[in-house]
Parts: sequence; C-alpha cells; structure tokens
Amino acid sequence: MPLDTFLALLLFAFTTSITPGPNNMMLFASGVNFGFRRTIPHMFGIGAGFLSLLLGVGLGLCALLHTMPVVYTALKFAGGAYLVWIAWKIATSRSLSEGKSGAKPISFLGAAAFQWVNPKAWVMAVTAMATYTNPQLYMISVLLVGLAFAAVNVPSVSTWAGFGSALREWLSDPARLKWFNITMAVLLVLSLWPMLK
Repeated sequence: MPLDTFLALLLFAFTTSITPGPNNMMLFASGVNFGFRRTIPHMFGIGAGFLSLLLGVGLGLCALLHTMPVVYTALKFAGGAYLVWIAWKIATSRSLSEGKSGAKPISFLGAAAFQWVNPKAWVMAVTAMATYTNPQLYMISVLLVGLAFAAVNVPSVSTWAGFGSALREWLSDPARLKWFNITMAVLLVLSLWPMLK
C-alpha cells in the first residue's frame, strides 16, 4: 500500500473512530457514571471487537451478507434494539457509581460482541475494506487496514471516556446527572437513525 494511501486510511480510521456514534456516546456516559478506570475494559472491548469485525468483513463476511441481505437487516435491527435497551439503562440511571452499587460498566466481552451488531461499525468496516484494500495484495492490505484501525481506535474512543470522567464532579449533582443521562440516552438513540435507513 503506498504511503499516501496508508495516511488517507489512518485519517479515515481516526475520523470515523472519534466522531459521535453509539460506542462514543456509551463511553462518554460510562466515563461520567463509572469513571475512566472502570471504563477501560469497555474501551479495549471496542478495539478488539471492531478489529475482529473488520477482519471478518475483509475475509469474506461482506460477500455472504450481500447474498443474504436478510441477515444484514436482522443484525442492524438487533443492534438497534440493544442500543435502545442501553439508552434506557443510561436514561434511568440516577447516581454516580463508586463501585459499591449493583451498577456495572459494560464488560470487555460485552463491548466486543456489540461491535458485531453496531450499525456504525458495519458501515465503517465495509467502507474501509471496499476503499482501502488492493485486489493484487488483498491479504496484506486487509491486515494493513486492521493495523490502521488498531493504532487509532482505542486512543480515539478513550477521549470520550476521558471527557465523561472529567465531568464526573460537576455531574455529581443529582438533577444535572439526571438530565445528562437523559440527554445521552436520546443522543444514543438518535445516532442510530442514519444507519437504520
């Protein structure tokens, strides 16, 4: 892959990883509600899950979904339903967790598995593989796409958890937290709209 193409791929990976979407909305809310340290497994789960999705798409899953569009539609709606459930949990949360209550942040495995039903992740993976792979050096270019996303994904998404964590003290007021969580839940549901069309 030529250097200018790889740099364009890095820019694509960075902008798609850091812009608002379901993962980043959930990380922001998790940073507020659980703090940065307790959100780390969620961040790494996103990175690992997205890398596995990306490689799966690159190694032929995309072709399978084109021949069976009902599977893709089912994945989109399963992801949407899961996000609505997460949004409900965020909207109804009324206290910051200090690790003592029953509330828990999303686990590494939960975040990794979510990538497989996350509509934005699918759009990113299919676009990256369609745009940045070279048919003559296909396996190498698939791995390079994976490497580019691995390099920028976790640092990009961690900024959202960091912003959330930085707002923890200000949002320790129950009224502010209530409206913050409701707002984040609405934004999370709204982030689905373009992808479910």
